[in-house]
Amino acid sequence: MSTSPPPASPSPSESPSGAPSGSAPRKAPSTADIKRLLSAAFIGTALEWYDYFLYGTAAALVFNRLFFPELDPAVGTIASFITFAVGFVARPVGAAVFGHVGDRYGRRTALIITVVLMGVSTGCIGLLPGYGTLGVWAPALLAALRFLQGVSVGGEWSGAMLLTLEHTPREKHGSYSAVPQLGSPVGTLLSSGAFAVVGMLPDGAFYSWGWRIPFLFAFVLLLVALYLRLRIEESPVFRAMMADAEQNGPPPAPLIEAFRRAWGRILIGIAAAFLGIGGFFLLTTFIISYGTEQLGVDKSVMLNATLVGAAVEIVVLVVCGRIANRAGPWKVCVVGGVVSVLAAFPSFWLVDTGRTPLVVLGVALGIGAISIPYAPIGAVVSGMFPENVRYSAVAMSYNLAGVLSGFVPLVAASLLGLSGGRSWSAALLLIFIAACTAVGSYLAGPQLRRRLGHDPSKRHETSKAIA
Repeated sequence: MSTSPPPASPSPSESPSGAPSGSAPRKAPSTADIKRLLSAAFIGTALEWYDYFLYGTAAALVFNRLFFPELDPAVGTIASFITFAVGFVARPVGAAVFGHVGDRYGRRTALIITVVLMGVSTGCIGLLPGYGTLGVWAPALLAALRFLQGVSVGGEWSGAMLLTLEHTPREKHGSYSAVPQLGSPVGTLLSSGAFAVVGMLPDGAFYSWGWRIPFLFAFVLLLVALYLRLRIEESPVFRAMMADAEQNGPPPAPLIEAFRRAWGRILIGIAAAFLGIGGFFLLTTFIISYGTEQLGVDKSVMLNATLVGAAVEIVVLVVCGRIANRAGPWKVCVVGGVVSVLAAFPSFWLVDTGRTPLVVLGVALGIGAISIPYAPIGAVVSGMFPENVRYSAVAMSYNLAGVLSGFVPLVAASLLGLSGGRSWSAALLLIFIAACTAVGSYLAGPQLRRRLGHDPSKRHETSKAIA
């Protein structure tokens, strides 16, 4: 695969965190600074995934009845998943907007705006009347709020990841990049737990007002996330960029420059990130719908299965992040893609039994497998790009993968219909997504070695010495 013209590195060497070597020396962040930074990154991504998984769960269980009641149930579910996909279509818009903000005005500034936009749009979904009250305006407003969610997420993950990695030593990027990723299982636990609690209500109360409570809780999470974001400092890499711009003038438009200089690496980043997003929604959003509607499994069983899967994901993220410090992030991602290929059919076979313990095991197995590459993917994607276009390039890579991922539940539901309700079609889709990540991560290896400036064995020795 052809990547792009040889990357123009910003300088012959970089500091451990990725700042230009010619920039003024800076004081290493204290332990308290790092903890505050990691807390802010973690809470922000937890809010992101809480909101996103919340919408996916509601799309599978509620929105088809509340916003598309005049459609056949199966068609209503597909229509509900289409609104789910709208948020992913919006992500490149957010990537372009907040990538520009992050590269020109600061990572911190972009992250404060994204977390406010996400929390407000999600909370407003909980206030939205249904089709019976507003008619066609109800699904239209739902899609609009979902679009705003997508715009927010377009800048959230990349900013949280860059702010984390640009403050910390490169040899620890494997484990530090896993910290924002912990927001995914925690957000899943919160959203699944919230739906599990309100799911115990009688159906009349659940479909009338109970489903709204988890969405309204986003306002509370927003206040916590905003408080933490306001207390963090700007990235030292960005401060060095601004100092350079004062002397040499502002750089070209970052997004245009990213596509001009690094379009091949953006394609690699899309492939490498695909499994962590698309595979996750296949094994959560789609599988909840599949289990409840196709297999007749109670919704509480499917929600509890995702809760167990999220707990497994936390363990996998921590362990694989530490392994990535020594083995190399891209190698861990390759292995994770291969493991996910091997786990695809067993995961769905276990769910197909309809027996509660095996359903839980199948979901946990699938989520655990796709979590292996998800742990260090931030270090892989961000490590390929020069700092002056890094926010734009990382945001676009991750969110174009998100566009593809947004259609995964819809594609899986459509394939399920074509296969007569047999799960082998969804398992093959998971295998395809996992293979994309394995190949993309493998191709990222040479790009990362080139930017590090020395071979992997020397990097490994350096990591061991510093550790």
